[in-house]
Amino acid sequence: MVFVLVAVAVLALLVGVHRYAWRRFVGDTTAPGSALRRAGTVAAWLLPLLSIGALVSGRAGAPFWLQQTLAWPGFLWLAALLYLTMALLVGEVVRPVLRRVLVRRATGEGRAGRAAAAAGNDAADTDSSPAEAPASGTLAGPATLVVEAPAPSSPAVDPSRRLFVARAVGGAAAVAGLGTAGYGTYGVLRGPRVKRVTVPLAKLPRSAHGFRIAVVSDIHLGPILGRAHTQRIVDTINGTQPDLIAVVGDLVDGTVADLGPAAEPLARLTARHGAFFVTGNHEYFSGAAQWVDHVRELGLHPLENARVEIDGFDLAGVNDVAGESEGQGPDFERALGDRDRTRAAVLLAHQPVVIDEAVAHGVDLQLSGHTHGGQLWPGNYLAELANPTVAGLERYGDTQLYVSRGAGAWGPPVRVGAPSDITVVQLASRQV
Repeated sequence: MVFVLVAVAVLALLVGVHRYAWRRFVGDTTAPGSALRRAGTVAAWLLPLLSIGALVSGRAGAPFWLQQTLAWPGFLWLAALLYLTMALLVGEVVRPVLRRVLVRRATGEGRAGRAAAAAGNDAADTDSSPAEAPASGTLAGPATLVVEAPAPSSPAVDPSRRLFVARAVGGAAAVAGLGTAGYGTYGVLRGPRVKRVTVPLAKLPRSAHGFRIAVVSDIHLGPILGRAHTQRIVDTINGTQPDLIAVVGDLVDGTVADLGPAAEPLARLTARHGAFFVTGNHEYFSGAAQWVDHVRELGLHPLENARVEIDGFDLAGVNDVAGESEGQGPDFERALGDRDRTRAAVLLAHQPVVIDEAVAHGVDLQLSGHTHGGQLWPGNYLAELANPTVAGLERYGDTQLYVSRGAGAWGPPVRVGAPSDITVVQLASRQV
């Protein structure tokens, strides 16, 4: 019942936003019956249908080629619609100001014209010779009937002025909205940039000082981001020459059958202590057990509520909380319960929300993703409501939490205000 209510609310919102966008971009700027209006109306119906198709095709088990066909226009339109709508709302503030400026200009020009005409009439009256005036006592000529021209219509209701304002505001909103979405798309397709963070750990021995972990999350292979995206990430990670690689969930949005080839470049990840993997919530939408087996075949080491000893610290990993629906959720006791607490512990956990469990089990550093840093501004403010940390490094008691913005994108391949990253976390010993 709750799902149905949410679905109805989302559908109503989409209908309202599209109606508003159609009015401002099409209804206010084109003539009834014109080719441009017909094209804009068709787009106003087609684009939301493509977006809905992109959102549901994967969950509905549609053929992968159909998912790919719908994904690009459908998801891109959702991002474009967000920024077009925001630009239009700014335009609502600009619109009355622009109208007043145009009205004042027109009123000023009208007054200047009438003043010039009045000055000309005064000059004509002055040029009349007194000799031409009728003599006293003579009958004057016939009276002249003066009919004043009707006052021009009020500039505020001039249809041409309204059309100019609508087109100016609509055009500026289109440039701003589409430009923002386009730049955000370029940022994703260009690939993630490398960030470097140094994290001091009190229990880390001197022998492990400077140990470097390449953290990558939220790669989101799917109908849009494929093998080329994976290869860019692998090349970037290998270029940092890390000691260990941590893939902290949301690797895929689809099945092994559809996306296995896209994941193959992961086999070329290179690090002295290997590459490790934990599940994210999207793995449980895509067949988590099959993906765990597949990444193992590619040479990664899945940590399913498990722990391994690395030189100088313990590396643990827990399943994502979404696995609870399959009886495969996080088990901190299994991963960390019997360890030697005099050793430093680094935990791989997809979602930051498990930080309280990490604190309770004496974890020194938790590495997470999931939030995308908000991905589409102002989404970061919504992400803050659901996550203790949206991006970066923060401390919770004796535990530090680092959250990556991720290397890919879910849904629209667009990032605004939250650039994708691969983070090299360098551990520092306080005993040096």
